[in-house]
Amino acid sequence: MEFQDAVSFVVQGSLQKNRVSHKATESDAVTSGRKWKIFYRPSSTFASKKKQPPEEFLCPILGSLMADPVIVSSGHTFERVSVQACKTINFTPRLSDGSTPDFSTVIPNLALKSAIAKWCHNSANLLPEPPDVASSEKFVLSLMTRNQKTDSSIQNKTESQKVVITEEELIQGMKENPPVNFNHAATEVNRRPAHPYWNSEESAGSSPASPPMQLSTRPSCYSSASSSEIEVIVHCSPEEENILAKLRSSQVSEIDEAAISLRKLTKTREDTRAQICSPRLLSVLRSLVVSKYANIQVNAVAALVNLSLEKVNKVKILRSGIVPPLVDALKGGCPEVQEHASGAIFSLAVHDDNKTAIGVLGALPPLLHLLQSENERTRNDSALALYHLSLVQSNRTKMIKLGSVPTLTSMLKSGKMRGHVLLILCNLASCGDGRAAMLDAQAVECLVGLLSGSELGSGSTRESCVAVLYALSHGGLRFKAVARAAGVVEVLKKEEKVGSERAREKVKRILEMMRVKEEAEEDDVDWEALLDSGLCSLSQLPEL
Repeated sequence: MEFQDAVSFVVQGSLQKNRVSHKATESDAVTSGRKWKIFYRPSSTFASKKKQPPEEFLCPILGSLMADPVIVSSGHTFERVSVQACKTINFTPRLSDGSTPDFSTVIPNLALKSAIAKWCHNSANLLPEPPDVASSEKFVLSLMTRNQKTDSSIQNKTESQKVVITEEELIQGMKENPPVNFNHAATEVNRRPAHPYWNSEESAGSSPASPPMQLSTRPSCYSSASSSEIEVIVHCSPEEENILAKLRSSQVSEIDEAAISLRKLTKTREDTRAQICSPRLLSVLRSLVVSKYANIQVNAVAALVNLSLEKVNKVKILRSGIVPPLVDALKGGCPEVQEHASGAIFSLAVHDDNKTAIGVLGALPPLLHLLQSENERTRNDSALALYHLSLVQSNRTKMIKLGSVPTLTSMLKSGKMRGHVLLILCNLASCGDGRAAMLDAQAVECLVGLLSGSELGSGSTRESCVAVLYALSHGGLRFKAVARAAGVVEVLKKEEKVGSERAREKVKRILEMMRVKEEAEEDDVDWEALLDSGLCSLSQLPEL
C-alpha cells in the first residue's frame, strides 16, 4: 500500500507539473503571437495596393476577371457562364456603350485567356475560377430587374424632354432654316472612281441610283436606342441631328435624302466621323444596310465605309452588330452594294480585334465568291479583306476548308490580281493544312512557272512568289520531292542573282535546305512508300 501511494503521489505530481508547463507554453505562444501580429500589422497597407486587372479582362456582365472568355456573334467578349445564364433566362443585356450583344454563336477567346493568365502570373494573382452557375443566374436576374427599372425611368425622362422640344418641332425648325441644301448635296457628290484603291483611308463618294431590289433578310440583332444614345444626340450639331431624325422617318423620300446627306457629310468632313458614329446612328444604319430600296441601301453602306475609316470607329461598328447585315449585302446585294460592302469589311478587318469575329460571322464565303466579280474594285477589296483576315489562324483554317486554295491557284495561273493572291497564299502557307492543300493544288509548279517566265517582270510580285515558296519549303520531304521535279533549284539560282535583297535571302535558305544531305536522303527515302501514302505522284519523283 505504501508503495502504491508513493507511485500515485509521484504520478499526480508529474501531471500537475505538465499542466503548469503546458499553460506556460500557451501563455508564451499567445505573447509571441501578439508580438508577431503587431510586427506585421502594416501588411494591410500592402494588400490595399494590389494591382487591379485591366478593364478588358473583366466580364461586361458579371464585372469579374474572366476565367473562360468567349466571343459572341456581335464581337463582344464575356465569361462563358454569364452567356449561358443570359440564354437560360432569355435575357439580352444592354451594355455600357448602349449596344446589345448577340449570343447566337459562341467561340473561345484563347488569346484573351492567355493574356489573362500572363497578367495573373506577372502580378502574383491567382488564376480566376469559373463562377458558379446558380449564382451567375441570380446576378443576371437582378441585373434584368435593374435594367427594367432603368428603361422605365429613361422612358419617362424622354417623354418629359419631348414636352419641351419635340422631334416634330425640331424638324420644322430645320426646314425653316436649313443648314445645307440637300438637293445640291445629292448632285454634288460624284461617282466613286473605277480605279482600284490600295489604302483603306479612301472614302466612298456617291453614285447614281440603281434599280430597286428586294431583300427579305433583317438583322437578328436589331435593337432600339438607349439612354446613352440620347446623350449623343444632345451633342450633335443641328445638321447631324436633322439627318438622324430623317433617317428614322416613315417617309422613304426623307430617308433617301438623309442617306445621301450622311454619305456626303462623312466623306467631306473627316472631323465629324468619330463624333457622329453613335450607337443610335449605327442602329439605324443596321436596318438600312438591308433596305429593299436600292438607293437607300447603296448610300447607307457607302456612309458606313466612310465611318469605318476612323480607327476609333472600327471596333465600335463591329460591336453594333452591323457585320451580319453586311454579309447579307455581300451575298445578295446589287453590284454597287457589293462593292461598298466589301470595302466596309476590308476597312473593319484591318483592326486586329475584329479579324476573328468577322470570320465567325460568315464573311469568308461571300468574299471568296466575290474574287470572281466583274467589278474590279469589288475584287480588290475582297482580296485585301481576305489577306487581313487570313492573318488569324482560325480564319486560315476556315478558308482552307472552304476550298480557297484551288481557287487562288487558278487565279494565279490566269493572271488575275497576282499580287493580292500571292499575299493570301503566303498567309495560308504558314500552317500545315495550308501547305498540304497548296501542294495538292500544284502550287509549286505554278510558282516555278511564273518565276521562270517573263510575265512577272521584277519587283514585289517576284518577291511574293519567292516568299510563298519559302513558306512551302517547311513542308519537309514532300516539298523536296515536288520541288526537284518542278526544277525549283535551277529557277532559284537565277533568282538569286537578280532578286531583291529579301528575296535573295529567302532563296539562299531554300537552296541550303535542298542541299542538306541531298544524296543521303535520296538513298534513305522509300519513294515507293511515299507514293503509296498519296503524298506525291510518279511525275513528281526525282530521277534516280
